[in-house]
Amino acid sequence: MALDYRKCAQEIVDHIGGRDNVAQAAHCATRLRLVIKDNSKVDKDYLDNVEGVKGMFESNGQLQLIIGTGTVNKVYDEFLDITGMTAATKDDVKAAAAEQQPLWKKLLKPIGDVFVPILPAIVASGLMMGLVEALGKALPGFAGSDWYGFLDMVANAAFVFLPGIVAISAARVFGGNIFLGAVIGLLMIHPGLINAWTVADYVAANGALPTWKIFVFPVAQTGYQGHVIPVMIAVFLMCQIEKWLHKHVPEMLDLFITPLTTVLLTSYITFTIIGPIFSQLETWVLAGAKVLVRNPIGACAMGAIYPWTVVMGLHHMYNVIEAGMLAESGLNTWMPIASAANFAQFGACLAVGLKAVSNKTKAIAIPSSMSAALGITEPAIFGVNMRFFKPFIAGMIGGAVGSIFGALTGIGASAYGVTGIPGYLTINNPLLYTVLLAISGGIAFVLANIMWHEEGQPAPAAKKEAGAPDAVALSTETGIVKAPVNGKIIAAKDIPDPVFAQETMGPSVGIEPTEGIVYAPFDGEVVMVFPTKHAVGLKADSGIELLIHVGVDTVNMNGEGFEAFVAAGDKIKAGDKLLSFDRKTIAKAGHPDTVIVAITNGYDYQDVKRAA
Repeated sequence: MALDYRKCAQEIVDHIGGRDNVAQAAHCATRLRLVIKDNSKVDKDYLDNVEGVKGMFESNGQLQLIIGTGTVNKVYDEFLDITGMTAATKDDVKAAAAEQQPLWKKLLKPIGDVFVPILPAIVASGLMMGLVEALGKALPGFAGSDWYGFLDMVANAAFVFLPGIVAISAARVFGGNIFLGAVIGLLMIHPGLINAWTVADYVAANGALPTWKIFVFPVAQTGYQGHVIPVMIAVFLMCQIEKWLHKHVPEMLDLFITPLTTVLLTSYITFTIIGPIFSQLETWVLAGAKVLVRNPIGACAMGAIYPWTVVMGLHHMYNVIEAGMLAESGLNTWMPIASAANFAQFGACLAVGLKAVSNKTKAIAIPSSMSAALGITEPAIFGVNMRFFKPFIAGMIGGAVGSIFGALTGIGASAYGVTGIPGYLTINNPLLYTVLLAISGGIAFVLANIMWHEEGQPAPAAKKEAGAPDAVALSTETGIVKAPVNGKIIAAKDIPDPVFAQETMGPSVGIEPTEGIVYAPFDGEVVMVFPTKHAVGLKADSGIELLIHVGVDTVNMNGEGFEAFVAAGDKIKAGDKLLSFDRKTIAKAGHPDTVIVAITNGYDYQDVKRAA
């Protein structure tokens, strides 16, 4: 008698505490996987006896109900229909995992989400800015040429308009209209405002900044060039206003009222509250920096704090300190501290680039580290170090130690605005400066190597494949099942998974693999390839129905490290490649990589033999 999928799903819903007790629902090749809010509301005794549920256990914070290949997806569809939930995606899984993270990771995640998509722009601009600036310092004639002017414009475009770029990305992350986000970002760097990088010069020449008096608040007519955090806060506010208006404004008026009100309210609050708060923060940071930089303890603190001021967009204002030092003594002793902090972020980012297995991480980290070595740290900080956070901390420590050395030796520069390798063009003692860079970058590099470990990234494929194995794993009176992977065949009871160890899915064996390739064990057809590519269902020409499942709980990896070479409906011959999997990636994710081979229609056979 066929299973009543609707009834099975309804009984599950009724005895897990209802829809409100489910945080997330997904399924793998054999199991319905539920993230439960309150486990005390789950009637486990009843669930264990629901028709269609072959077993149940809890693992990795999930309640897992064993239903079976080809059936679980149908029960899942009914489950979604009954509860009104939507099918889980990779993003859903990531979001659910994020909810379990510490508060500091939750707070940092939006920064990474905003900056990762715009990394190509800021990495390219950062590298070009460093190179053009270095050439201009080394070749004074080039600095005044048309080529220099053109290349300088191309190089700094992403940074000149960074608030606009950040605003668009932030609107996407926070769920708002990206074009309204662009308006807010560009408004903050409107050419009608005093450029944030020239505020000090303007005040020195004119005495005060011009203001608008709107209602009770004076609004300073200054832009926010180079800022990141105030832009993100402003766009976050914009998205909340926009969402609220969409819910409360009548649909026929929504197109006109919502955008207009959103932009006006966000702009007013940004320029009257958000902007002034960060302006005051700038004042405090700069005043404190002048005091702290004059002693080793203060220099240590500033070397550690400096990367945070880059995150907040305050670091350009240090030029005021440097200019003041040059005016007083002709020696800029702030520059070595900034260089130590920047070069430490280079060392940490380089460590990530060299240690990472993922080509994607390498492709971001190595160019970003080169940019940081030239004094442009935004790509390294936002794209790599802050995103993984531990490298950022390693950079802070390296910068702090290097800054102590800079303060004790008293080295300084004859100009400002240049750090890292280009700093050799202005430093008064190149030898001591080399030691400072080696200390800060070296310490950060070593600490990042120790502290940071890559998670869930695919490693390079094996250099040479051993080819399809000849060993027979299972056999029936109608045919044989060859081992689908190279390795040691083990008995079902030794499989590190209670479902397969009890042969719940049918007669089974496990294989401890020696390489990451799954081959077709017979001639037949592909019935199903699971979306996360960790499992495949086959049917032999002889009638044997087979499930090949790579690893234990590997569905949680969401396809990382797996690749499929076939699709449902494909005809296969023994020895054809079906899947590949990265054993190192599975190990880093904390899962056994045992390959399970189960005959799912074993009840059709009288004589099933196992190789172990």
